[in-house]
Amino acid sequence: MKALFFLRHYNDIDHVAPVIYKWVESGHQCDVVIIGSAKFSHDFRIKYLGTLEGVRVAHVRELFGLLSFLKWRLQMFLLTGNVRRIKILGSLVSSLADRFDEKRREPLWRHTANQLLTRSFEHVDGGVIAFDWVERNSVISIEWIKILLEMARNKGLGTLSLPHGDSPHANQLIRCGERSVGPDATFSAAGIFDKVVVPNELCAVRFRPFLDEQAIAVLGSARFCEEWLVKLAEILPPSPLAHSDSQLKIVMFLRKANFTTFWEEVGEVVHMIVAFPGVELIIKPHTRSGWKQSLTKDSSIKQLPNVSIAGDDAHSAHLMHWSDVIIDLATSVVFEAVRVKKPVLAADYLIAGRSTVADYMPETELRCRDDVYEKISNFLANGCDSFYVEENRQRFLKEVLDGPDKNVLSRYVALLEKSAAL
Repeated sequence: MKALFFLRHYNDIDHVAPVIYKWVESGHQCDVVIIGSAKFSHDFRIKYLGTLEGVRVAHVRELFGLLSFLKWRLQMFLLTGNVRRIKILGSLVSSLADRFDEKRREPLWRHTANQLLTRSFEHVDGGVIAFDWVERNSVISIEWIKILLEMARNKGLGTLSLPHGDSPHANQLIRCGERSVGPDATFSAAGIFDKVVVPNELCAVRFRPFLDEQAIAVLGSARFCEEWLVKLAEILPPSPLAHSDSQLKIVMFLRKANFTTFWEEVGEVVHMIVAFPGVELIIKPHTRSGWKQSLTKDSSIKQLPNVSIAGDDAHSAHLMHWSDVIIDLATSVVFEAVRVKKPVLAADYLIAGRSTVADYMPETELRCRDDVYEKISNFLANGCDSFYVEENRQRFLKEVLDGPDKNVLSRYVALLEKSAAL
């Protein structure tokens, strides 16, 4: 069977790469088309997938040719919500989009979609197309995706939306400016697909207001399942992190800048932690909006000898392996640490929200600065073993990561096969 996977950015690669790996291992073929920045062609997971028999990897620019690609990218630019919100530039872009309306944009959308579909499925009976979770504010125009999916269905192809993340929050109001509980329109575009895949019920509830129940498949976490973590360790490039003899090595993962974070208190916590003798701290900015986070610009923190800011070459897996303890501001990347029993301190009092980790495992929660001090003191005095209440951790693994059993990737392949055979 043949599949066509579209990838946009780091998170897509992180969560969809394991599905592609298992699809090919199961004897199928696929094309992987990168529709985001060309730099992701050099990601170690993409390079690994490119070595597998039955996989073709290409950036969309290579497939369209320079002129068509520039026109395609310009039309995407005209429809990008983030651009329209910029003063002066936003008004100009909106005006251009109104003049170059949907009817005039459609021929290029259909031309480029046809190029991709013909390349992958011209001599193939059936097949499936997979994007990530397509949200209303995506930089890849929903208008183009809808046309591509319509043309795909006309060719008898199935269409799926795969996870590009998880739900590190157990509550809904988590972003700056959110003030009312209810269906989040961000996820309302999901209905353009035959089926939307989610790892767990926490994610499923986002889509239920907009989809019929049969259009949602809860399959477990491809990114954090045991099978992929074993493979990931094999293909991970050498760590750029220097060996450390520090008694307690801590990593703090920051989240996107549009989520409410009490940065002043985060800074206080950093200064307090690194005042302990024998402690070393690495701060990992968010992969897509780290430059917006005030903490990484704080000169009082950057000058501390036992604090460093992780670069782009330090993958989350490198940091997990290096650390003894992780401080979490509600990021799903720490789910890997829970899997391997590495202590996660859920710093819920630093954010306007309730983290999934603390909700399932109350023993992880930091509720005030005293909690931080006592946890660090205890790790230094007694080590990091026996941190979790095992009953809580097992429930987290089952309900958030694994689902009914640990054959997570096989469930993804089974759904892809079913969709391809429709």
